[in-house]
Amino acid sequence: MCAKKNREAKIEVPAALDADEAARIAFASDRELTYHDFAEGEHPIVRIEHLNKSFDQTKVLRDVNLNVWPGEVVVVLGPSGSGKSTMLRCINLLERPTAGHILIEDQEITGKSTTDVNNLRRDVGMVFQSFNLFPHLTAKQNVMIGQTKVLKKSKAEADAEATKQLDAVGLADRADFKPPQLSGGQQQRVAIARAVAMHPNVLLFDEPTSALDPELVRGVLDVMRDLAENSGMTMIVVTHEMGFARDVADRVVFMEGGVVVEQGKPDRVFDHPENPRTAEFLGSIG
Repeated sequence: MCAKKNREAKIEVPAALDADEAARIAFASDRELTYHDFAEGEHPIVRIEHLNKSFDQTKVLRDVNLNVWPGEVVVVLGPSGSGKSTMLRCINLLERPTAGHILIEDQEITGKSTTDVNNLRRDVGMVFQSFNLFPHLTAKQNVMIGQTKVLKKSKAEADAEATKQLDAVGLADRADFKPPQLSGGQQQRVAIARAVAMHPNVLLFDEPTSALDPELVRGVLDVMRDLAENSGMTMIVVTHEMGFARDVADRVVFMEGGVVVEQGKPDRVFDHPENPRTAEFLGSIG
């Protein structure tokens, strides 16, 4: 039985494309899909090629292909169970792909060792739904710990960076508060400060407002909006916040059934969706 399952799960995919060829093809396919300002000879910072992910016999991702360019803000939309969060978690290998390729700055990350994965996560930050703060540490200590443990910064350097990032998210006056003393929205802003303090090349957001009470959502979205508009950081955001997607994204990607159904500039996808399922989804939440 187990052997049969393994045979059924095996998926053959093509080898990853050569970097220059991939960049040429990606530019040709993406230049009309995004507001990203392309530079001559630029390569995607993230390349997803033929990505598949199954849990037992359930196929969650089916041949997903997507490029993300340096400094681009890509917002991924879709109904629950569409595979969008699984795709995100594959990008920093919190989930191991069943088949396919993920490349960061033209370096393939699939199939890496545990040590290599830990190194990868220095450059690919993530903000989760559930904050994941250490409850026994203050806000500032939560922002410092990754810098000292992973980046090997001195305590003084980490303290200065933590102070800077907490100020950026409007929480300088809460630096000495522990997570239980903070609202959910404040905790999520600390989590964003912690991620940004690591200065990742790519920052992933997995439905960062879904666990918040409605009145706390705006503060978190304002921080993300400022980050998108002023930091130049590459961001991939899975969210149900349509206003944020319309106003902030360079490109919107709609997923359903484990595939990318449609992608394009926000105004085109929202106002003139080409796929009937995209139109149905946006109409149901509009």
